Parts: sequence; C-alpha cells; structure tokens
Amino acid sequence: MTDAAAPASAPGPLSDLVVIEMGTLIAGPFCGQILGDFGAEVIKVEDPKVGDPMRQWGRSLPKGLSPWWPVIGRNKKSVGLDLRKPEGQALARELIAGADVVIENFRPGAMEKWGLGYEALSKINPRLIMARVSGFGQTGPYSQRAGYGLIGEAMGGLRYVTGEPDRAPARAGISIGDSLAAMHSVMGILMALHHRERTGQGQVIDAALYESVLAVMENLVTEYDLTGYVRERSGSVLPGIAPSNAYPCRNGEMILIGGNGDNVYARLTEAMGRPDLKDDPKFVSHAARGEHQAELDGIIAEWTSGYALGDLLKLLEDKGVPASRVFRAPDMLEDPQYQAREAIVSVEHPVFGPVRMQNAFPKLSATPGKVRWPGPALGQHTNEVLAARAGCSPERLAELRAAGVI
Repeated sequence: MTDAAAPASAPGPLSDLVVIEMGTLIAGPFCGQILGDFGAEVIKVEDPKVGDPMRQWGRSLPKGLSPWWPVIGRNKKSVGLDLRKPEGQALARELIAGADVVIENFRPGAMEKWGLGYEALSKINPRLIMARVSGFGQTGPYSQRAGYGLIGEAMGGLRYVTGEPDRAPARAGISIGDSLAAMHSVMGILMALHHRERTGQGQVIDAALYESVLAVMENLVTEYDLTGYVRERSGSVLPGIAPSNAYPCRNGEMILIGGNGDNVYARLTEAMGRPDLKDDPKFVSHAARGEHQAELDGIIAEWTSGYALGDLLKLLEDKGVPASRVFRAPDMLEDPQYQAREAIVSVEHPVFGPVRMQNAFPKLSATPGKVRWPGPALGQHTNEVLAARAGCSPERLAELRAAGVI
C-alpha cells in the first residue's frame, strides 16, 4: 500500500494508548510529541500558572506566542495541575491509574518526593510503563547533577568532534542531545509495550542524555580502544572519506557532493570531464582518495566554482552522483520532493491561522501518523480530562481552581 492509498482517517497505531506527559522543555515533550503523532492520547500535565517553558521559547514571539510550541505541543491535551500540592499529586495518581505510559524528565528524586515514583505508581497500576529522561540517568555518582542537552552532547562525545579543527567545539544548530534522548525513550516505550503484551508487566525506561548521544557515536570508543586514535574535529569532512564535502558554486552558493564510493567517483570524474582523475594513482582507490583528500577536494572545488548551483545539480543528477543544495526553510517549502511526500503540512492554529510544520515520521502505509492539532492553550483540557478520568464534578473543579491546584 502506498502512502496515498492509506485511509485518511485511519487511526494511528498507538490510538489505544493513554500517555501522561509530565516533562518540560524538549526531551520529555518531544517523546510525547512522537507518541501523539501516531495516535496516542497524550495528556500533558503542566504548571497551571506558567506551563511548559517551551510556551515562551523562540527567537521571536509572533503575536506574543512561541512558534516552537505549536510543534512540540501538537496532538496533546493540556491539563494544568500543581504537582507540588498534595491535591495535585492525588489527581495525578488518579490519571496515572488509568494510563499506559508516564513520561517525566525532572531531576531524579523529584517524582519520589511527590509520591509519584515508579514504586508507588506501579502499586496502583502494575502495567504502567514509565519513561524517565534525565541528564545522567537515575543511578550513578552524577545522577543528581543538573544536565541539559548540551551537557549530554559534551559527555557523550558529540561536541568534541563537531566543528572546525582550529576552533572551539561547535553545536549542531538544534538541540540534538535532547532529541536523541526523546527518540531513545520512544524506542524504550515501544519495547516495553511489547514485553507487557507478553507478560502483563510494566517497567521503567531509564534514558540518560549522555548515553543517548553515546549510542550514535559510531566506532569512536572502539577505535580508540584498539588503536589509540582519538577522533578530532574535522570541519565539513570525515577524514579519509573523499570526496564528500561542501564545495563552492558561483555567486557564493554551496553544493554538497558525496562521491567517495568507487563507482560513484568514476561517474563524478565523468561529469567533471576529467577521466584522468579516475585512474590517477593518488585517487584510484578509496584509501588513496582518503590519503590525498585535501588535494582532491581542491580540484573539485575549482571545478564546481565555475557552475551555478542549479546547473551543477542537474548535471550531477544526470550522472547519478549524490549531490544537494544546503537546504534552508524556504528551500524546504518550495522543494517538489517535500511537496510530493507531504513532508511539511499546514495546521490550523486559533491565533496564527494556518501554520506549516514538519509532518509525522516515519510513514506507515496502513496506520500513518498525523498532525491533528497544534499545541493547545495552557489548561485547555483540564476540565474535560479531570471530569472524564478523575471523576471531578463541576463543583469540585471550581474548588480546585480556587485553591490554585488546577
């Protein structure tokens, strides 16, 4: 079945799950976003006065609102609940008693202080799966330290190898450490759900930021262990992998070319009109090209600088050489591949009107994910959820609101 053939109203594959999201900022909420994209009922519990700080984050605040919140808050229900008050903790336990998953990314010990640790919650809900996201994990000598994404990126090894060799370590431009922790949390949740299907038992997913970064660091540790080599920053190239770099075009534009495989390299030399480069002893093999990487990159850069980006992309496409412009947001919105696969969708927002954002990924043929609504207003679903899941009457809701619990 193709994507186009999937029924538009097909329920997401997680539509039978109830998720209580208690995280803030990025790692916990991105985990909830992914689950919500694929149909889970995600109930986001927030401080009733200020909500998730992501509601205020952004380089600019159009109409006084964060452009980040519609994305990371999408497909969720917002419940304002003060977890520092006993009444709020009691209501949280009511919600969790009927839930499948809890996501939290407070510092280890906070949930226990509120009577919401896994040991207590599993007594009222033995099937509960709890995803705990933190900087250093729930155990170990660093567990009580504050740990944001950049700390996880540093400890996991990513920051050291990112950037130019003669400059300080650079960042990726996004909160990649938080996002990796969120994705590992989702993987853990799905594995735990599979285990629960067979055994009926819930469990804890302990996702540390630094370990989530470490998991994608390829052979960095093993290479050092076997050879003593410490991988260093290398800018836009990977040492020994050539040609694979960003090259200049006319008018200051850049093109990325990946031509390091033998067959692809041969096609690149054909496109360049330089068949001599294919058989040159300095470039004849993968190892030789890696050894003479800088020289080869210089030859290719001299060639690319004579072309406009669009013309060069067409030439390399015709020759079967992987190449791309360096995409920015405007390029994504105009690109035919993005459009054909609906990689970006438009979602109606009550204040902004139509808002464009990335779609739900990956694509499933029978039960695709979907952006059903953007991030909700703070406490928008408090009455609805507490009435349905905690049995609160209108009078009880009014009392809770007057007491500042919701």
